[in-house]
Amino acid sequence: MSDTPEPDVTTIAESLLESLEYRDDASEIVEIPSGILGVLHYVRAGISRLTTISGKIAWILVWVVFVLGLFNVITRYAGRFIQQDIIIGEIFDLQWMLFGALFLLAFNYGLREAVNPRIDFWWANFSDKRKAFIDLVIHVTMFLPFLWLGIRLLWPYAMSGLGRKFDGSWSTWKVWTIWEQSGDAGGLPRGPIKFLMLVGFVLFALQLVAEIIKTIMVLAGRTDLATIAKPKAPVRIE
Repeated sequence: MSDTPEPDVTTIAESLLESLEYRDDASEIVEIPSGILGVLHYVRAGISRLTTISGKIAWILVWVVFVLGLFNVITRYAGRFIQQDIIIGEIFDLQWMLFGALFLLAFNYGLREAVNPRIDFWWANFSDKRKAFIDLVIHVTMFLPFLWLGIRLLWPYAMSGLGRKFDGSWSTWKVWTIWEQSGDAGGLPRGPIKFLMLVGFVLFALQLVAEIIKTIMVLAGRTDLATIAKPKAPVRIE
């Protein structure tokens, strides 16, 4: 057996946090082109930094949800032991809201890091330009219209959750006084999480724009600006 000690939880957590750093900030210096490609590069870099921030927030929320879930489990079984209901409704509601929030804030990070499996088992053998062309066509014709439709549908839903009236007017700018409340006793307001659904889709769409720019960079022969993820082994579903 190997005498090499296994990494502890802290080491693993630190390595995961370091992996959230934006890859374009690497020490390798690349030449930024002029013209439209240069503009697209800076747009993509800005979007990716925003994705890094949302990814770090989602990483923190994972631990927050874990702690809240552990607290809810302890209070549930402690209440059974003392034959008294000690479950705090606000904490229970907060756990599920943050659970949804971490996914909404991490969708864009997952898209950037290409964590989605490719069901086409030929994909691993394609060249970078062929992969970029396929992604460009799919992103522009299917993925982007889907996200645009989702944002259009979520806009009135999120605004009504924040307290906008049916005629489109607002009674006050202090939305925390008029946003949708929970129908459950001790529940948290529903307005913020409804608005976060819209935010999640907007972040998702922005990262998709960055991915489209990346495919354009590859097709233009600037793979050095595309920061293509190179997995250790191709993900195959056969």
